[in-house]
Amino acid sequence: MNKNIIVIGGGIIGLCTAYYLQKEGHQVTIVDKSNFTSGASYVNAGYITPSHFMPLAAPGIINKGIKWMFNSSSPFYVKPRLNIEFLKWTWDFKKSATALKVEKAIKPIKDINLFSRDLYEEMKAANDFNFHYERKGLLMCYKTDEVGEEEWKIGQRGIEEGLKVENLSAKDVENLEPKAGLNIKGAIYYHSDAHMTPNQFMSEMLIYLRSKGVRVFSNEKVIDIEISNKYISKVITDKQILTCDEVVLSAGSWSPLITKKIGLKIPIQAGKGYRINVNQSTNITIPAILCEAKVAVTPMDGFTRFAGTMEITGINNTINPKRVDAIAKAAKAYYNSVNITKSEKEKSECGLRPCTPDGLPYIGKSSKCNNLTIATGHAMMGWSLGPATGKLVSEIISNRKTSLNIVPFQPDRTF
Repeated sequence: MNKNIIVIGGGIIGLCTAYYLQKEGHQVTIVDKSNFTSGASYVNAGYITPSHFMPLAAPGIINKGIKWMFNSSSPFYVKPRLNIEFLKWTWDFKKSATALKVEKAIKPIKDINLFSRDLYEEMKAANDFNFHYERKGLLMCYKTDEVGEEEWKIGQRGIEEGLKVENLSAKDVENLEPKAGLNIKGAIYYHSDAHMTPNQFMSEMLIYLRSKGVRVFSNEKVIDIEISNKYISKVITDKQILTCDEVVLSAGSWSPLITKKIGLKIPIQAGKGYRINVNQSTNITIPAILCEAKVAVTPMDGFTRFAGTMEITGINNTINPKRVDAIAKAAKAYYNSVNITKSEKEKSECGLRPCTPDGLPYIGKSSKCNNLTIATGHAMMGWSLGPATGKLVSEIISNRKTSLNIVPFQPDRTF
C-alpha cells in the first residue's frame, strides 16, 4: 500500500531515504530547517568508507580524549560541560569502548559500508545522475613508526574481513602519487574505498526528487508532532501542519529534540567537523587520511578538500580558527607542495555530525511509536551510509525483508 510519508531532515540520509521511498511508489515530503546549501552533508570529505570499520568508541580513545581535552586544536576535542545528556552520552561512550563491543561492531559497520558503496554505483550506472564518483581507494598516511604499526594492525583486521589492504613504503606511495610531494614514512592502502563531491550529488538528487513529485520544504522547522496511541498523525512546522501515514526522522544532531516528544531518548552528541576547499593545483589524485593529524584529503571535482577534527562542544556552528589552522598546518606538513592561503582558511565551513555512543547508527523503528522510523547517528560515516540507510528505511516502511540485518542498529538498544 502506498503511503504518505514525511521525512524530517534533508541531509544525505533524508534525500537518499526519499529516493528509495519514491521508487516504492510512496508520496514523500521532505522538511528541513536549512536552505539545502550547508551542514554536514555539504562540508564532509565525500568518502565511501568500507575501510572505516572500527567504531569511534575504541579501546584507548578515552585516554587519548582526556589528553586532547586540554588542547582546543587537537584532532578529537571534547568540551566538558554540566549537561545531563552529555554526561549520559559520555558514560555510554566509555561503556562501549571495550574490545568485545568493538569486535561485535566491526562486521555490521563493514557490511553496511560495502552495501552503500554498491548502491552508489547502481545510482551512477542508472544514468539518472551525472555526479562525480571515483573508486581509487584510500591512503592512511603516517609519519611515525608507532602510528604505522597501529594502522597496519587495523589493516590486517580489514584483510580478515575480506578487504584488499596493502602496507606501502614511502617509495610505493610516491609511485602512486608521483606529483603530490607527500612527506611521510608510509601508508596503509585500502582499495575498497571511493570518493565523491558532496555539493554536486546533493544538488542533483534534489532536482531528481522534485522531478519525481517529492515535495521539498526548505527553511521550515518542525516544532511539534501530534501523537496518540503510539501513532503520529501530524507533523507541525513553523509554517504549516502536515498529515502523514509514516514519519522518517533523519534530522542528524537535532534528532533527539524530536524523539523526546514521544518519550524516547536516543543518545546523540553533535561532533563538529571543519573543511577547507583549496582551488590551487595540488596534484593530489588519491584520497588520504593524514593519520597523526586526523585530517582527510579528497581530490574533488575541480578542487581539493581538506577536512577534519571531531569537536564535541554541543550544537553550534561557531568556527574555531585554531581548528582551521590545525588542518592547514597538517596539509603543509604532509604535502610539500601544499600551502593553504589565508583566504582559503577564511572561507572554511563546519558541519555537525550526529555521534552515537557506540559508533553504530540508529536505523529502525522504536517500540515507543509504531509509524516512526529513525535514521540518524551516522557520525563521520553519514555520507558513506546515505544510500544504504535510505534503502533499509524504504524496506522497513514497505514491510519488505531488509537487505541487511538491522538488529545492531536498533534505536532502542542499550549500551
